[in-house]
Amino acid sequence: MDLSTIHQGITRRKPKKRVGRGPGSGHGKTASRGSKGQYSSAGAKMFHWTFEGGQMPLFRRIPKRGFSHATWAKKYHVINVGDLEAFDNGATVGPEELKQTGLAKGPSDGVRVLGGGSLTKKLTVKAHGFSESAIKKINDAGGKTEVIPGPKKPVRNKMKPRKHKA
Repeated sequence: MDLSTIHQGITRRKPKKRVGRGPGSGHGKTASRGSKGQYSSAGAKMFHWTFEGGQMPLFRRIPKRGFSHATWAKKYHVINVGDLEAFDNGATVGPEELKQTGLAKGPSDGVRVLGGGSLTKKLTVKAHGFSESAIKKINDAGGKTEVIPGPKKPVRNKMKPRKHKA
């Protein structure tokens, strides 16, 4: 066996087919598109990847039922008052501190504190929402609750009236 001929006939990097470069190239005139038909012109609209050859597409065959809030629903980390016992007495607890201790893992739109468990330490708790029982338990332990405000609503240009649909 001769090692100099082992890869003969195998092209590692095949050159791009250069079409429409004259009759000498072998791909001139119609540029390998054929003479007539839908796909012979440059502006031909090719099928979308969901096209199923004229058969009723899968998306239209499947029944559509129900409703989903997923497009605008916000995801909050839920922390119980009993989980806050992990912090030192007199500490300020916010979303950053909860992430550092591992109580709030992953991406979210905020933190909500619920009233599960009991609290004996005096803490200042900052969160995006509190239940009534959580506020009562934190205040009874001598702590404070601070609500972190959400994002401001965008200001609409009142000089440009909305177009009403008739």
